[in-house]
Formats: sequence, C-alpha cells, structure tokens
Amino acid sequence: MGACYSDLLQVKTWMTPSPFCVLEGETIRETVEKLEKLRVDCLPMIDRNSRFIGMITSRKLLRGFLYGMKEDELASSILLQDSVRVRPTDSILDVYSLPFDHLPVIDDNGRLVGVLTRRDILDGFSKYIHQLEQTQNSAEALEAILESAYEGIAVVDENGILQEFNEAYCRFIGIKREDAIGRHVTEVIENTQLHVTVKTGIPARGVLQTIHGEDMVVHRIPIWRDDRVVGAIGMLIFEGVTEVYKIYEKLLENNQKKHSEKEPFSVKQERDSLVTLDQIIGTSEEILHVKRMARKAARTAATVLITGESGTGKEMFAKSIHNLSPFSRGPFISVNCGAIPDNLFESELFGYDDGAFTGAKKGGKPGKFELANNGTLFLDEIGDLPLIMQTKLLRVLQEKEVERLGGVKKFPINVRIIGATNRDLKEMVGKGQFREDLYYRLNIIQLILPPLRERKKDIPDLIAYYMKDICRRYQMPAKRLTQEAVTAFIDYPWRGNIRELVNSIERLVTLVDGPVIDLKHLSISLKNAAEEKLNQQIPRNSTTTLIEEAKLEGNKKELEMILKALKNAGGNKSKAAEILGIHRTTLYQKLKKHEIQ
Repeated sequence: MGACYSDLLQVKTWMTPSPFCVLEGETIRETVEKLEKLRVDCLPMIDRNSRFIGMITSRKLLRGFLYGMKEDELASSILLQDSVRVRPTDSILDVYSLPFDHLPVIDDNGRLVGVLTRRDILDGFSKYIHQLEQTQNSAEALEAILESAYEGIAVVDENGILQEFNEAYCRFIGIKREDAIGRHVTEVIENTQLHVTVKTGIPARGVLQTIHGEDMVVHRIPIWRDDRVVGAIGMLIFEGVTEVYKIYEKLLENNQKKHSEKEPFSVKQERDSLVTLDQIIGTSEEILHVKRMARKAARTAATVLITGESGTGKEMFAKSIHNLSPFSRGPFISVNCGAIPDNLFESELFGYDDGAFTGAKKGGKPGKFELANNGTLFLDEIGDLPLIMQTKLLRVLQEKEVERLGGVKKFPINVRIIGATNRDLKEMVGKGQFREDLYYRLNIIQLILPPLRERKKDIPDLIAYYMKDICRRYQMPAKRLTQEAVTAFIDYPWRGNIRELVNSIERLVTLVDGPVIDLKHLSISLKNAAEEKLNQQIPRNSTTTLIEEAKLEGNKKELEMILKALKNAGGNKSKAAEILGIHRTTLYQKLKKHEIQ
C-alpha cells in the first residue's frame, strides 16, 4: 500500500479531536446531564492531566439505575475500564472489526487526543474506496475491506442483482456467498429496500429493518455515476435496538422531569448551538476537506474567517468549530452585522451604561462581547460592518478588552471571534470599503465553503435528510422522489445553495398530494435544467461512424452466441453462462441489454 493510502487510513485523519469528556470526580447526575445535553450515549472519562481512565456509556448508567445506584455517587463507579484503546497512527482497517461504536484515541503519554466513531471509519472507507477506483487492484482491495468488515455489507447493481455479499452477512442470513451472488436482493435479504434505493437514488441511514424477527439498524447508500444510479450498498449493523430504546426512554423521562418548568431563553439558545461536524451532511471530497480544516482550526484559539456564497452553511460550521474548541464550555453568541442599523451597532456590540443616551435601559445593558465572554462571538455578514465599527473591532481584537457606551471602565474579555461573509473582503480592501489591518487580523484561518453545484455528490444525502425532516415537521406521511427527479436536482445549478434546495423540497412536500414526487411536479427552472442536460447528451451529428457500425455488428454477434448457448443449455441460465465462459451475473446483464425474456 502506498504512503498516501497509509496516511489516509490512519486513525488521526478521521478521529474527532478534543472530544467532550467526563472529568474524574464528577457524579452520576452530572454525567447523565452531560450525556443528555450533548445527545450522545457514550463519553470518555479523563483525569486532571487529560489522561484517559475509561468510558461511560448509557447502557452502564441504565444498569446502575436498575440496581439502585444513587445520583450523588461518582461516575467512576460504573466505568467501562476494559474498553479497547487505539493510537493515532493505527489503521482504520485494523480497528474496524472491534465491537465498539466509540473508540478512545490515546497518545504515547496516555492522554486522550480524540474519539473515533463507526461513522468516522465509514467516512474513511468511503474516501479510501474512491481513491482505489483509480488503481488497477481496486477490486481485490475492496473485497478485503468487505470481508474484514464488522457489519454485513451487500452491493447490488442497477437491476437489484447482488454483486457483492460479504462473509459476515452470509453468516447472519445463513446462506453461502456463491448462492447469493447473482440473485435478486429480495430473494436473499428479508424486508430489504435496497432495490428501491437503486430506483430512487435516495440514501437511507440508520433506518430499521426487521430480519429474522428482530429490528436491525441498516444503511442504504446509492452509487451514482454520470447522473444515474448504477447500484447501491447496504450495510447491516449487528445490534438490536431494544436496549437502546430502554436507555432513550429513561433519559427522556429524566429530561421531562427536569424541564417541567419553562426554560430561560439563554438555555434554549445554548442547546440549539450544539452542532457538530457530523451533523453537516455530505461525503464529497470538497466538504470533507472543509471538515478536516474546521477540526484543525477548532483546536486553536485563532480567529477564523468563513467565506462562501449565501446558503452554504457558514453558521453551522461556526457552531461546530465552537463546540470542538477550548471555548466550548462558554456561550455561542451570533450577531448578523447586516441586520443591525448603523446607529445601534456600538450599543449592541459593546453595551451601554445607565444614562448613556436618551431611552437607555435603567442599569445599562451588556454588549455581545460581554455575553460571549469565555465563549465564541460569531459575526455573520462581517463585510457589512460600518468602517467606524471596523476600527473599534480591531481595537478589541488587539487589546482584549471592551468599554461600554457611556462608561468609564474597561472589561477584560476572553472571546474567540469567528467571522463569515459572502463578499470578497480582499476586493473591498482595494476599494477602501474594508480596513486592511482588520482583514489580516480576521483572516488568520480561512475556511472556503464550496457552493452546492460543486459538491453534487452530496445532493441525494441532503434530499433524504430534508425530505424526512420536513415530512416529520408537518406531520405528513413519508414521501420520496423518483430517480428522474433526483437527477434533475443534481443537474440544477442551485444559486441559492442549500437554502434554495430546502425551500424547493418544502414546496414539493406541501403541494404534491401523493407519496411519489416525479419530474412533472418540479418547478419550471428545475425541469428546464434537466432538459438542457439531456439535449447536451444527444450527439449533434447523427451520421453513423465506422466505430458505431463495428459496435452494432459486435452486438449482433453477441446476441447470436447467447441465444445459441441458451438453446444448448435447454434454457438453463447457469449452464448457459458456463458454456459462454462468463459469470451468471454478467449473463443476466447481457440478457437485459438485448431484451431477451
């Protein structure tokens, strides 16, 4: 394996650095509250020197409650101390088969440097397989990955015929691999929807499927090539969900008791900001690169400038950086610089003292900098900041202290600044519309978010998520798009990016009556984009070339040979495939190609 593949497969490339932790000495109640707040079912415990001690899981907590454990007991009493530990330089190929969903990543000094989840590993495999497609040995390497996988993995072609079926799936279903390959997926896997995924092109992650009378968690991912679905991958997670339901119900009950009274707005705002990079949808190389840059930026206290077109998700990345940073325990305060009138800017950002101006609130008011102390201040649309406020912002960044309007006392602050804009600040500097010194002060780490039209691979995933979310929000039955409609979505340029995509899906979900949304239901602009792409694929010169004539002659000879083999085999397709010297699956594909019943 080459050096580039070796680096790509290392744990440190895909782990989540500086994860949320439980500190040694925290109580059971504090730990449950932290798990509930972060919406996770597993957290590592560390000592005061960041050395890893063990893992705390919701399952262990649930068992502790069942056996009469008290809330004021130390969380270390239910510690999972025998959890497997991995190193940053380990390969995800080696750790994938470990039966754990969260793996602590420990350095040579015993300190916790990150957590590797099963989703992280799958993201790594996705990128690895993509690179292997460029090599001659991709088939052999893919087979090795499939057979070493902890989950069951099945791959079907565009007709729903099984092309790959790994040994783990064979053991679970109770069928030999050679008996599964070449058959339609519905004949092999109970209650499967993998053939539907091929037709719609919409992925389904973390859905339930009943197999052998037990609910299992499965992923179904379509394989796109040249704007059409050529197959799908199904992944089966070998763990029933009964125990997970019990844990969830217990935490939900605790949550309802705790929050029976009305919550303050600040508490709701803090919970709403708990966004992680895993919640940012997309597996394309363009978005994965930005995620990796965001993880690195989060480890530091440096100012970050996020640029990109409107609707690309700048605030979500800002919240993700905050939650992975040393400032995560502090608040996340967002300010839209383009929505505040110029005459109110100073009082909003810096606050004011009692009597600072006519109509000032009695007792004064803290500004956004004070509210964000020990946390993150997100300045959205920072390109709209007035020049006079740019000067004051630069002074705050340099001196690390603020003074209220009408006040005489300066307050020291410890705030991380994240700016975002859809404007070209460098061009604005050249026109005198933005201070050059402030630009270089903000642009220490820059994240450039790609527009949706440059990451079309992510569009099916985005459609799947927002279709489900919008149907649930409006309490409507589940709906789906046909493959033709999904292809139209992929071909559309999306000038408004994800925001425009969500608005289009919301319109379709609310206006289309039936469960299936087809090409005819789409807006005129979406249909025009699909027709334009189709016209581009039609060759301008219809004159038959010598190469085309050769292909036609070759197809004619192939048809004759297949018909002769079928006749000699008495209609037995397996025997006919042996006569032709090809795999049975290949024969099925050729039968469909020549429309042989």
